[in-house]
Amino acid sequence: MSGTLITVAPTGAEVDKGEVPALPVTLDELVATAVACERAGASIIHVHLRDDDAKPTLDPVRLRDAVAALRDTTDLIVQLSTGGSVRDGEAARLAVLDAEPDMASCTMGTVNFGPDVFTNRWDFITELHARMIDRAVVPEYELFDLGHVASLARLLDQHGLPFGEHVHVDFVLGVPGGAAGDASTVTAFAEAVRRYLPEGTTFSATGIGRTTLPVMYASLAHGGHLRVGMEDTVSFARRQPVKGNDQLVARAAAAAELAQRPAISTVEARKLLRMRDAD
Repeated sequence: MSGTLITVAPTGAEVDKGEVPALPVTLDELVATAVACERAGASIIHVHLRDDDAKPTLDPVRLRDAVAALRDTTDLIVQLSTGGSVRDGEAARLAVLDAEPDMASCTMGTVNFGPDVFTNRWDFITELHARMIDRAVVPEYELFDLGHVASLARLLDQHGLPFGEHVHVDFVLGVPGGAAGDASTVTAFAEAVRRYLPEGTTFSATGIGRTTLPVMYASLAHGGHLRVGMEDTVSFARRQPVKGNDQLVARAAAAAELAQRPAISTVEARKLLRMRDAD
């Protein structure tokens, strides 16, 4: 791939709006962020939503409204999180697909998440995988630990390729309880992807907090793609808080340009991921 797919994850479920005022939590803030990030070079937006009190929510009406608003104002690929928060139940997480996103996340195993546990049972994973195939939703398989690569290989072997028959994964690195966020870990993940997953599998990488930059540069060095955003870090540099998600996207796009793999457009991204509207 001669270009770089950039995903922005603007909100997440962990950051407190009271502590980080720039975090987009209302629908208007989310849409404004999406517009700015598309302009800066993003082609996918990974969406978590908040309620009126800025708390994480999987409310189905809010999900549908967000998908519609993002499609009305941008050409971004809308990827909804089926992870929600660590407190959300499986039924609510499966129901995320009712909002008819372009993509959705699918985490490939249970992982300690700081003091909490992010639970992903095998039966839940297989049900989510099957529903995404039925609804022509492209998955992004999220890998928090190296064993998740083997779990994905098992899933594909037992339950078939995803819709579009292209496999795209995201390494989520630096979570307390998951794999480390450093260049060596990116190398190990990239090698495991090439060894165990179908030929042509693409990957992006996410570095949490201070691991953002080493993970970003290592992913580019291995021919991978990037995910950035205030879900993953709220610091741009030492003692410099992030001003907005587009600041992180612009830095990622500049790094991709320097690597001679500039950010790809949303049209190119849809073709790469073999989405239902790729033509």
